Amino acid sequence: MDLGLKGQRALVTGGTKGIGRAIVEALAAEGASVAFCARTAADVDAAAAALAADGAAVTGGVADVGDPAGLAGWVTSAAEALGGIDIVVANVSALALAATPNAWQLSFDVDMMGTVGLIEAAMPYLERSTAASIVTISSVSGREIDFAAGPYGAMKAAIIHYTQALAYQLAGKGIRANTVSPGNTYFPGGAWQSMEQNIPDFFAQAMALNPTGRMAAPDEIARGVAFLASPAASFVTGTNLVIDGALTRGVQF
Repeated sequence: MDLGLKGQRALVTGGTKGIGRAIVEALAAEGASVAFCARTAADVDAAAAALAADGAAVTGGVADVGDPAGLAGWVTSAAEALGGIDIVVANVSALALAATPNAWQLSFDVDMMGTVGLIEAAMPYLERSTAASIVTISSVSGREIDFAAGPYGAMKAAIIHYTQALAYQLAGKGIRANTVSPGNTYFPGGAWQSMEQNIPDFFAQAMALNPTGRMAAPDEIARGVAFLASPAASFVTGTNLVIDGALTRGVQF
């Protein structure tokens, strides 16, 4: 299937590793031009160089999604570099699990308002696109109560609600909005690898909950994102796509 992404212009936050990096790679492989950001300049430069060496049309930038002014500035510069914006993927999370006031505030600033700020900054460009699409990254922790209940799970649930509201509000403008909710996703340098190395008993318990006997790879999540972002999904909006290998048991009506 041709997803129709050739020539599309996409923004991805948190694009240097894990799911974000895989999303950048998936969109670029389909012919999109992609601007991505992360907080650390060295990581951005290394990722941009590696992606460009593979033939991807990418541009990297340094931005902290928890800094509204900095995020808006990156969106503007990325739009200028790409010549517009057709796709926005809000991927960054603070991964704040502790039930402390600081963790709640950090999760709100990064997960929730980072998503809102990205979309609002990109909206003038999306309104000029003929194939505008928003994809937000939530989590299965936004669907059910698990070990991440608290700030992380609450903000992920809020992101699903926010995105579905956007889908309804923006449908008349031809702008689609969907969410992807990954299950456990393992990659080098990621949270699950850290847990495997530092709290192996908990990691083993979490792994045992996966009916497939494994966790997802980032590219398995990214392929779902690429489809939802693409013109091939032209009538799909307001959907929460769960990619979890049957980890969650709740029925999604």
